[in-house]
Parts: sequence; C-alpha cells; structure tokens
Amino acid sequence: MNSFRTVRPRTSRLVAVVAAAALAVSVAACGDSDDSSGSSGGDVKVGLVTKTETNPFFVKMREAAKAQADKDGAQLIALAGKFDGDNEGQVAAIENLVSQGVKGILITPNNSTGILGAIKKARDRGIVVIALDTATDPEDAVDATFATDNKEAGRLQGAWVKTAVGSTPAKIAMLDGTPGGTVDTFRHDGFLDGFGVKENDPAIVGKENTNGDQAKAQTAMENLLQRNGDINVVYTINEPAARGAYEAIKSKGAETRITIGSIDGSCSGVADVKAGKVGATVMQFPRKMAEEGVSAVVEFAKNDKKPSGFNNTGAQLITDKPMQGLDSKDTAWGAQNCWG
Repeated sequence: MNSFRTVRPRTSRLVAVVAAAALAVSVAACGDSDDSSGSSGGDVKVGLVTKTETNPFFVKMREAAKAQADKDGAQLIALAGKFDGDNEGQVAAIENLVSQGVKGILITPNNSTGILGAIKKARDRGIVVIALDTATDPEDAVDATFATDNKEAGRLQGAWVKTAVGSTPAKIAMLDGTPGGTVDTFRHDGFLDGFGVKENDPAIVGKENTNGDQAKAQTAMENLLQRNGDINVVYTINEPAARGAYEAIKSKGAETRITIGSIDGSCSGVADVKAGKVGATVMQFPRKMAEEGVSAVVEFAKNDKKPSGFNNTGAQLITDKPMQGLDSKDTAWGAQNCWG
C-alpha cells in the first residue's frame, strides 16, 4: 500500500505527481484493473467493465477489446469487479470511467438490475452504454446488448442431454449460477425448455447456486449426491461448474452413468468434452462481443450513430456424440474456435 504525506503545491510538477497518484488509488478502489488495458493512444476512450478479471471468458473479452481498440485507434480502459456478484465494485467502476471522460462503456453486469442507477447517470451524460454477454433488466436500460442468446444456449444443452439419456427416467440436478442474473435465468429456463420439463417437475431432484465457481459447484454436487444418489442428469451454468460437478461425481464412481451438459466453449471446456467428462457444451463467442462493442462505441464517437437492440453473437453446440435433429460441431472444430 502506498503512503502519502501533505505536499505543498509549489510547482506544477508536484501537482501532477499528486494528481496521478490519486487517480491510481481511485482506479484500484473500484475494482481490479488490467495494467495493459490502455491502448497505444487515440482520442476516443472506451470503458470495459467485466464481472471479474481472472475468469478466462472475461480475459479473452478484454484481450479482444484491446486489440479492436488498437485497430480502431481508440483507448481502452478496462476495470472489473473483484468477484462474480460484486455489484458495488461495478457501480464504482462505471463512476470512475465517467470521470475519465469515456465515450462509451461496455459492461457485463454482475446483477441485471443493481447497476441501473449508475448506467442511467452515465447515459444522462451522453455516454453510450452497451451490455456484453449479460442483458440488463429491462433490456432498454442500456443502448444495446451484444451477447449470446442465453435462452437458446440453455435450450441446446437441454435438448442434447434429453436425447442422450433417451427413455431412461431422468433425475435432474441443476447447478445454477448467481441469483438475479439474466444469464443465469435464461440458461436455466432454456435448459428446462430443451429438456421438456417444467420448473416444478418431479424429475428435478435438486438445485444449488454455484456462482459459476468450480469449488462451489463441487461442494454443491457432493451435497446433491448425498441427498439423492439416483441423479443421472446434471445441468451446469458454465464449464467451471461442470468441472466441479465431474470431480464430485468421479469421487463417487458415478461418472459413467451421469450425463453432464454445459455452456461456455472455452478451450479447457472443449477438452473436457473430448475427454468424456462432459457430454456436450454450447460455445459462446466473447471475442465477437468485445470487437463489435468497441467498434460500436467508436462509430458513435465518429458519426453520432448509436447501436440499439439485442445483437446475437451466436451459440454452437459442441460434442463428439451428435444427436439426430441437433446441429453440432465436434471437438476438433471446437478446439480451433475455442477461447481461453
């Protein structure tokens, strides 16, 4: 931690040093910052606020956003929450970016409603705000959204798992994400639609929130298996949750009779499908979200043209066990197109 003492502003040089130090503390206070996030220059400042700094999905998004900003001659300022669900950190990050004079803010909201006040203040200042990956509630709280159709991604997971288990009576465990997030709700509901069951169907024998975290998912799966040893289907909010579920299932020696589905499309997730740990995953394209988001902000800065509405960046089922009636790609294709 830096320590400070009272400084008399005798020269402009001293004032500049103090101001720079204060800005650095402000950035650190609102969330983790990527030290390499500033591009080589450019008059247009683009802010990026991700849920966390370390999740490979958001690392790839940040890398793609920086590359696109460099290409478009813009400057990227990337901040992040400290953990999945750090709503206060994201609010502070938005306020920080507004104070730095960004032209647009790209954000993956930790909570679909908790940041609406900060977003409104930014938009009232003439800043375009674009949601990436996770929609706000309501969706028109931002100017536009660039994201996976998460309900469709959930539906693809559910449809594949349903076809894979066939006529075997299903005992479903739901490893959800974070309560209140639109991604979490859409994927959950999409899975149920794809599998062909309702929310309170007796086939669903247990649900646990995991925050998309591998360790939490492993503990949750252990608890679910302890309560019901007949589970044979596992829905997972993302691939870290799927990895945690597999470890718990393997420890019980049940990996050959339980089918796991997931969503993400990371390189490690595709490798898990290839290894047979996960039956299928649904690939997202964070690079495309980030690239299109940055370009939209630059277009707004240059031509005053605002993006609008929901912009679907795609979803692709990845499995080495294709099912009739479902469009899928194998893990060789997945390895060539994965992220992280």
